Amino acid sequence: MVRICHALLIVVDISGYTRFITERSLTLEHAEQVISDLINTILDKTRHPLVLNKLEGDAALMFAEIDGSGPQAAREILGQVRSFFPAFRQRVAELSQQRQNCSCDACRNITALSLKAFVHTGEILLKKIRQFDEVAGEPVILLHRLMKNSVVGSEYVLLSDAAMRGAALDPLVLRSHVEEVEGMGSHQLWLASSDALPSTLPTLESASKAQGEVIRTTLFRNLPEPADAGSSSSFMARLWKSLRG
Repeated sequence: MVRICHALLIVVDISGYTRFITERSLTLEHAEQVISDLINTILDKTRHPLVLNKLEGDAALMFAEIDGSGPQAAREILGQVRSFFPAFRQRVAELSQQRQNCSCDACRNITALSLKAFVHTGEILLKKIRQFDEVAGEPVILLHRLMKNSVVGSEYVLLSDAAMRGAALDPLVLRSHVEEVEGMGSHQLWLASSDALPSTLPTLESASKAQGEVIRTTLFRNLPEPADAGSSSSFMARLWKSLRG
């Protein structure tokens, strides 16, 4: 199945990953554990319609279909991106504390890690390969090439001009940046701190029934089932069933 759709594309990338990895096996094992934990922390903050497409080492590619949607849909998704940063920083601090007794390079340098996000929008080719959604097209290529840029700093959000305009962001709170992208010419980009992104997030009231099911399943997927869940007379059983939907 192949189709074309308009999507908001996001790559989140953990800065400092290369320096974080060394040749010693114990450090490599601990480094991968930390990176996986931090990626999961970010993914835990995502919600419909933003979905993970694939993991790319220390980065994750996500997209959201926004065909026919106005700026508010893009702003809500950028609200999710905004939430990634404080969650990431908090988890970095927690992991550093938890691993303070380990002297390996990875565990001693967790606090050197930081987060970047790259955002673009455009028409992409979406194709289903078994249970996976593969994304392709020029916007996907551009997004990945934006990761190799001349921006100074280890924590920021870099938006294409199309993404900035699609979300109706105020350019006065952003910093203009022009980048010569390999093989794709000069591009007008916009730099932002995470705090400059919209804070609006989707609510259960504004979500469709289908979206609500996704949110409810995510929130309560780890809720243990009571031993008497099969009994209709049990208050806890009825409560559990209502929460699980």
